[in-house]
Amino acid sequence: MYNWEHLVQEDRVHRAVYTDPQLFEEEMVQIYGRSTWVYLAHESEIPKVNDYKTGYLGKRPIIITRDQKGKVRALFNRCTHRGSTLCRMEKGNSKQFACPYHGWNFKNDGSFIGAPWPKAYGDQLHSPEFNLMQVRVETYKGLIFGTLNENGPSLDEYLGNAKELIDQWMYHNGGPERLRVNSNAHRKLMSCNWKFVYDNAADGYHVTFSHRSLLGINERYKEEGIEDKDMIYFTQKPDDGPMYVQYLGNGHIFLDQRPAHRGGDGSMWNQQRPQPGREVFEEQMIDKYGEKAYRYLDQAVGSQMNLTIFPNLLFVGNQIQVIEPIAVDKTQITWYATTIDGYPDEINNLRMRTQEDFPAFGEPDDVTNWSEGQRGLSIPEAEWVFFNRGLTLTETHHEDANGVITAPVTDELPMRGYFNEWKRIMSQASTATNYQSIK
Repeated sequence: MYNWEHLVQEDRVHRAVYTDPQLFEEEMVQIYGRSTWVYLAHESEIPKVNDYKTGYLGKRPIIITRDQKGKVRALFNRCTHRGSTLCRMEKGNSKQFACPYHGWNFKNDGSFIGAPWPKAYGDQLHSPEFNLMQVRVETYKGLIFGTLNENGPSLDEYLGNAKELIDQWMYHNGGPERLRVNSNAHRKLMSCNWKFVYDNAADGYHVTFSHRSLLGINERYKEEGIEDKDMIYFTQKPDDGPMYVQYLGNGHIFLDQRPAHRGGDGSMWNQQRPQPGREVFEEQMIDKYGEKAYRYLDQAVGSQMNLTIFPNLLFVGNQIQVIEPIAVDKTQITWYATTIDGYPDEINNLRMRTQEDFPAFGEPDDVTNWSEGQRGLSIPEAEWVFFNRGLTLTETHHEDANGVITAPVTDELPMRGYFNEWKRIMSQASTATNYQSIK
């Protein structure tokens, strides 16, 4: 048994929470299964009846599908016969899935159809235990989540205070009716524990130091008399400015750059980092769309919201980022670019170019830090990871009527908040798992 109070303390966590393989496997049961809602996909990825994509619930391979009646389901990607994965394609359209090993067949609602040469089974094949196991699924404005806890709170309750911020992010990206996640993904495989990614998601302290090369590009433009560009405000005593971080409850965290980003004329487009051909493109858009061009251009750049839904979903800029734990010291992050249905092709193309920006020029800095952090935590004699920045400055923390706590942008409040939730989940004895039968 683990001593959870020892592992997670008020100002620190033990290195074992990042390095213990057995604890990682327990996380895959408790956090990525029994006790949270895990993000699986966006509905626009399976828009038609019988569409599907494969993915994971923690380490469990699953199939997210829209069945023949149009219902969204998440099925365990595991034949009930001998355990082989049924579907080995990333995405497609199919009414049923046939196991490549022995040919057992299943409908895309999970129900067992039959097996080749059934005579040898007698009456055994009529048992419901041959139906595919299913994950409880709910959606919020096109976002598909799954859990193995049949008796847990609804997704709406779980998202809680994060819902309003999700709505704000959706509005910046055309609204839930127009948002599309249908482009190829950008993936990075990293030698680190998945919680390094989560720690960083609302960390305003590292930007000035970790992303110096990226910020240096903007500094050169400042020297030439051009107004401050994106992220440069992290170098200018950020705690004295309007940016902030929040702990939202249920492990969800938030960093808001928008108050600093909307300076000058209030245009997000004008504060975007330099891009080749930008000025010519802007003129062409204004000539073609008039005043409406400015609204389009503002929605072509990042939202300046770093919203993170525990345990695996991040809204960063205009992208959806998903944390995919593989092993105690191996994690994949997948970036999904988004487009806006009904918007001009020029704007959606520019959103794609903009969405290549940080994953290519900023994320490598973070990946290096996370991998080097994992390497540093291999030292057994140095036991503690500290999250004590801002802990004693209670006068800078503000809690509203909904329990949302706000602090300066470099405060480590978000990490302390989510690790308390992590400790609560990991320490509770759960009997909530109840795999769904066909419904």
